[in-house]
Amino acid sequence: MADLGDDFDMGMEDDVFDDILQEEDGLELPEDTPDGEETEIVPAENALPSHRPGTKAATGPRQTSPYMTKFEKARVIGTRALQISLGAPVTVPIEGESDPLVLAEKELIAKTMPFMIRRYLPNGEYEDWTIEELLVD
Repeated sequence: MADLGDDFDMGMEDDVFDDILQEEDGLELPEDTPDGEETEIVPAENALPSHRPGTKAATGPRQTSPYMTKFEKARVIGTRALQISLGAPVTVPIEGESDPLVLAEKELIAKTMPFMIRRYLPNGEYEDWTIEELLVD
């Protein structure tokens, strides 16, 4: 069978792209959901420090809705399913199930996911919500 030329780089050096990728490493842009709310999933044990300079925890009563948005739900389930597929311990009985997405959904229903959702407010403050506190449809 003929060689398809997989090693042909058309004269371009990989170092140029490596430099660009190294510059972009560590940059985490905020995800703006279509409903206008910026959210970030934070592991529960790391919820204290803010990842954005100039932000602080909100004081007083909560200002955002206690309902988990469909965007937060999708991100939480996807993130947890990835963790489960990489060997993270499952917090619900497996009962013969092997699909990480199904297991992540079961954890969300049981409210045993080890996550907090950080919601950023327009005034530069944020609110941390645990999965147990949020209402899921």
